[in-house]
Amino acid sequence: MMATTHALAGVVLAVTVGALFPESAAGTSLLPVAAAALGGLFPDFDLYAGHRRTLHFPVYFGVAAALATPVAVAVGTPLAVGAALFLAAAALHSAMDALGGGLELKPWLGTSERAVYSHYHGRWIRPRRWIRYDGAPEDLALAVGFAVPAAFVLDGLAESVVFAAVAVSAVYVLLRKPMVLAAEVVVDALPDQLVARLPARFVEDFR
Repeated sequence: MMATTHALAGVVLAVTVGALFPESAAGTSLLPVAAAALGGLFPDFDLYAGHRRTLHFPVYFGVAAALATPVAVAVGTPLAVGAALFLAAAALHSAMDALGGGLELKPWLGTSERAVYSHYHGRWIRPRRWIRYDGAPEDLALAVGFAVPAAFVLDGLAESVVFAAVAVSAVYVLLRKPMVLAAEVVVDALPDQLVARLPARFVEDFR
C-alpha cells in the first residue's frame, strides 16, 4: 500500500484513541497524532535497503506497542502516548502490507509471493492482494476512507496535511504504472556498472 495510506491509518488510530479517551494526551495534543503518522510511515524507510524486511516487524512492533501502552496510560504525557501510538501504527503498517501485493516492481502481475517478512517466524508472509498493489484504485479508496474521519476530527494545519496526503495519493495512483515504464527505459539505457549498484529489486524485472 502507499506510504500515505499507512500514514493516514496511523492518524486514524490516534484520533480514535483521542475520541475514546478525550481527556488523554491523544485527545488534547497533536504530538501523539504526529507520532502515529510517523509510525505509519516508518517501516517504509527501508525502501532502498531490504524493503519490507529491514524495518518491517509485524510481530515485534505489536509486542512493543503492547508493552508501551500501559506505560503510556500510567504516565499520560504526550510523549509517552505518542511513543505507544508510533509503535502501534508501525505494527499496523507491517500487518497491512500482508493484505497488499508482492514486492515485484510490477505487482499488478501478481508474480511475487513475498509481501512482508516476519522475523519472528523467520519467513516471508505471502501477499493476500486484497489491495492488489500500492497505488491501485482500491488503495486510493482506502486512503480516502482513512482521511475522512481524520479530517472530520482535525482542523488547521493538521487537517490541511490530511488533504495534502490524499492529493499526493491521487497523483501517485495516476503515475504508478507510467513511472515503472519510464524507469524501465532508464535502466535499459544505463551502463552495467551503474545498474550493478542499484538494489536488485529495482532492476530484476527489467533485465
